[in-house]
Amino acid sequence: MSVRYQGGYLGCVTRKNGSQCWEFLWRENGPLGIQKRRTLKIGTVAEYPTEEAAANAVNGFRMCINAERYRQQQQPIQMSDLIDHYILTELSANASWHSPATRLIYREFLELWIRPCWRATKIRDVRTVAVEHWLSQLRRQNKDPLSNSTKAKIRSLMSVLFNHAIRYEWLEQDKNPIKLVRQTAERLRTPDVLEPCEIECLLARLRSPYRLMALLAVTTGLRRSELFALKWGDIDFPSLTLQVRRAIYMRTIGKCKTPTSKKDLPLSRYVGAELVACSGERSIVKSAIGCLRVLDCTVAIHTGRRCCSLERSGQQRSELALKNR
Repeated sequence: MSVRYQGGYLGCVTRKNGSQCWEFLWRENGPLGIQKRRTLKIGTVAEYPTEEAAANAVNGFRMCINAERYRQQQQPIQMSDLIDHYILTELSANASWHSPATRLIYREFLELWIRPCWRATKIRDVRTVAVEHWLSQLRRQNKDPLSNSTKAKIRSLMSVLFNHAIRYEWLEQDKNPIKLVRQTAERLRTPDVLEPCEIECLLARLRSPYRLMALLAVTTGLRRSELFALKWGDIDFPSLTLQVRRAIYMRTIGKCKTPTSKKDLPLSRYVGAELVACSGERSIVKSAIGCLRVLDCTVAIHTGRRCCSLERSGQQRSELALKNR
């Protein structure tokens, strides 16, 4: 049975307070099969100055009300429509599948790389070899080739888009054309790794609190988002462990990237003493000094020590924790 496509109606209305906003009207079948008119406020004229901008904003929702229609093969779906629906359902603030950082990065990749090239292409017309060729030609604004890791992320996001279409039954199972796209994630150059003497020189040039942040970074392997979200309450001085419970990105506090990231990390006595010296809490300092077996005068001068003086046992525990992250 054929399902009628609903284009809906987009109009600009004036509210009682005098402000103008865009509204989208459509019809929805009720429980008894009786159609009812529905209205959705899209946004104000200040947010969407033109009708085209408002139409683009409502495109993802139009995909939702026509989900049944799009399950019919004769109904074409363009990549731009699929992207709009994915942003509305998976990357909105109400969606909980991804962290705020992931939602922001996915949006940037969709708008910067995928939409400009594939917006008018029907999802059934996307071919594996064409995507491979497109990835190989991607360049930055300065004409430098895009890194392999970034290309691999773009490929993975395109695969997620087609899996999204399969989930809504707009494509048949095992019809993901990105599945066979070949794209290596091999680095173009070997990343720089600081030697202990270089870390020592770096720490000697830093002042608090940046020195402490750098010290924690090189001894625990925390991500930046996890490092910036640490609180004093996350440190268990008696057991010398660091509890990672949250991450922060663009001033938004969210969950850690992976469940493994939430595992407690061991701290060496040297790092613990540095934390005690910077805490400024007399009660914490008193209890922590007893656990660390460090004298008051020793704690005071520990700020001049370097990370290369980490005890072997603490260093081995940190390396073991890094392997599991």
